[in-house]
Amino acid sequence: MNPKPIYEDPHYRPTDKLKDKVALITGGDSGIGRAVAILFAKEGADIAFVYLPKEEEDAQYTQSRIEELGRKCFRTAGDIGDPKFCCELVQQTVRALGKLDILINNAAEQHVGVGIEDVEPEQLERTYRTNLFSYFNLARESLKHLKPGSAIINTTSVQGFRPKPKLMDYASTKAAIVNFTRSLAQELAHRRWNS
Repeated sequence: MNPKPIYEDPHYRPTDKLKDKVALITGGDSGIGRAVAILFAKEGADIAFVYLPKEEEDAQYTQSRIEELGRKCFRTAGDIGDPKFCCELVQQTVRALGKLDILINNAAEQHVGVGIEDVEPEQLERTYRTNLFSYFNLARESLKHLKPGSAIINTTSVQGFRPKPKLMDYASTKAAIVNFTRSLAQELAHRRWNS
């Protein structure tokens, strides 16, 4: 990508806001996911992240940067559109890092087209499985491990509010994420957690 994205601010001064927390980040190998992984590591969190197998080089770099910051890192390649993989991912994170405090649903699939006639059924299903169903499946599995003070962060986009026809399937998933997040927040605000 040219210009290369900025994923780390060299002037940032961490204050241990996330000391000894464990964060799981989808799409943590690059872009927003990498920026969050590095920032959270600077704040004292151990990081687990998932990425697509074709992004191995990016994933290796992100892992090495997290470890340079003195934090543990667990990474795995896989398809978050697969509900079974989502369950395995959460379980592997807890086994590797001992717990789970923060889930960051960030990974997304985007296809640029002309409009609705350009969106094949397979593409629509794939985009929804990656962009929305994974958020649901990972949140549901993570709730088995989260405690009071934990967090689920769902990444959406301006496309959820001001969609473009060229991103119709992507934009519709981002709008759905907004409502999923609102519904989940209301549910969890009233949940009685076992400490």
